Amino acid sequence: MTGGARGRTARVLAGTVATVVAGSLLAACSDDGDREEAERAVASLREGLVAGDLADVPLTGATPEEATAELEAVVAGLGDVEPQVTTGDVTVDGDAGTATLDWAWPLGDQTWTHTTTVALRSAGDDWQVAWSPTVVESSLAEGETLRADAVTAVRGDVLAGDGTPIVTLRDVVRFGIDKSRIDAATAQASARTLAEALGIDADAFVQRVAAAGDRAYVEAIVLRADEADLNLLGGTPGVASIPDQVPLAPTRGFAAPILGSVGEATAEIVEESDGAIRAGDVVGLGGLQRRYDADLRGTDGLRVVVVPAEGSDAEPRELHAADAVAGTPLATSLDIDLQGLAEGLLADVGPASALVAVRPSDGALLAAANGPGAGGQNAATFGQYAPGSTFKVVTSLALLRARIGPDDTVACPAQITVDGRVFENYDDYPAAGIGQITLRQAVASSCNTAFIGSADALPDGALAEAAAALGLGVDQDLGFPAYFGQVPAPEGATEAAAATIGQGRVLASPLAMATVAASVADGRAVLPTLLPEHTADAVPAAAPLTADEAAALQDLMRAVVTDGSGRLLADLPGPPVGAKTGTAEFGTATPPATHAWMIATQGDLAVAVFVEEGASGSTTAGPLLRSFLAGAAQP
Repeated sequence: MTGGARGRTARVLAGTVATVVAGSLLAACSDDGDREEAERAVASLREGLVAGDLADVPLTGATPEEATAELEAVVAGLGDVEPQVTTGDVTVDGDAGTATLDWAWPLGDQTWTHTTTVALRSAGDDWQVAWSPTVVESSLAEGETLRADAVTAVRGDVLAGDGTPIVTLRDVVRFGIDKSRIDAATAQASARTLAEALGIDADAFVQRVAAAGDRAYVEAIVLRADEADLNLLGGTPGVASIPDQVPLAPTRGFAAPILGSVGEATAEIVEESDGAIRAGDVVGLGGLQRRYDADLRGTDGLRVVVVPAEGSDAEPRELHAADAVAGTPLATSLDIDLQGLAEGLLADVGPASALVAVRPSDGALLAAANGPGAGGQNAATFGQYAPGSTFKVVTSLALLRARIGPDDTVACPAQITVDGRVFENYDDYPAAGIGQITLRQAVASSCNTAFIGSADALPDGALAEAAAALGLGVDQDLGFPAYFGQVPAPEGATEAAAATIGQGRVLASPLAMATVAASVADGRAVLPTLLPEHTADAVPAAAPLTADEAAALQDLMRAVVTDGSGRLLADLPGPPVGAKTGTAEFGTATPPATHAWMIATQGDLAVAVFVEEGASGSTTAGPLLRSFLAGAAQP
């Protein structure tokens, strides 16, 4: 071949190569453009699926309106949830393509994940998505829908100190109106009849029934099975009685201010949960049930099924299942028998009242009962009241540390004046107790003036220090609401005098005073325990109780029973009883109203009884305490 021929051949080949390369580049640009358009169509689909509105999605096979309606029907059974949808691979081959979608449905405590494949079609310069129910779930046929069924976790029991369930699943009956069986007018008439028979607000229930959907079941009340009449209004149209089980304590109101209850989440709880709890979820309402709800509630399971098309004989088929995880039981130290005994004794007490029992040897809180007068409030462990003369146990310790012994003489005049304020003994104080008496006699007869007159012997901070040695006035985190009282530095001589007899700004709860009694009995600052698994380190007292001091205080409390205001306990069988009565003035009435207190120890049991308004510790609180100790001694 000549040089010219070679040149012409080279130019021809070069032109050919250039043409091929240019064609290849055009094809590549065309593929990239198609892919970008396809990806835009898939992105639009993803946004529409999340929003539940396909109006702006380029579709083939259905109009956006038709597809949106079908989408709503397919997912309605999953509830009011927004799925997370992410785009996977998008592939294009000529005028066809595919894309994958990764779905994540947050359904209660569980998340259902799956992947679908979407067909794509070229429409000129644009791309469209081929709509069908398989876009949502790959196995769906025409007319089939999805449904999510929650598998409710078994709530953890609340256990007594011996492991017996306190709160556990118990049989109940739900009464309500089933509107699917009757017309609207009949539903409202039956609702009023049912409400009146159950003793609930008839107008309010009728309004709820009227506002509910045509096929709704509207619940009126849930009753324990042993309290329910299953035949109640059985002939009334639409009335339904449905057996069920719910977590309940042994009796209505059993330790309710402390334990709380279980029921449907309030709007406030739902809002505070940041999506973890939804309307209709069953959660703890107050008390321990609320505080430890996350552990007690457990984790609900989930079952996602395909519901056959209407008219089909097919059974629902399962797509996804996750087992429920039962809640964790919550152990307490409560004694069911003692709690029940205490609540029974307070049942007929009109004013707010409480009874707390502690086991001194280990601090176990055995009973924390509130009477009906407390109005559902937790007076037993969180009430804040002047302890009155029960605080003289603390003042006695301070006096012992000031070198005033049980047999030392103190003055008990009929009255004493401090900075112009006159202090007297209680109305029926024994005349024989006036004059020069021993500290033991002053404690036994509860001589106010003797303690007030001895205040000058106490250095600054002595009362607070003595209180801390007996577990009073020192905050502790026990895992439940507990008030340990206060012994603030007095502001002036009058307040210092009042503090020695548990008045002024000195405050305590029944739990705190039971703790004082327990500390005397065990010879150390007892730390009450309600939740054995909740570890709490006691705040050490600056000047801990000594064995000699404990023995002296035990002697003083015993004298109250043998020779003083606690004689009503003297004939109780069993170990010797030590006690202290207390009366504390409060309010602005003339004469002032008085709190009634009594604390006692017997063997490995320490008890405090409080009545918000009573005649005196011995006459109002005393009989309740005596009955409790007598009942506690029964096998």
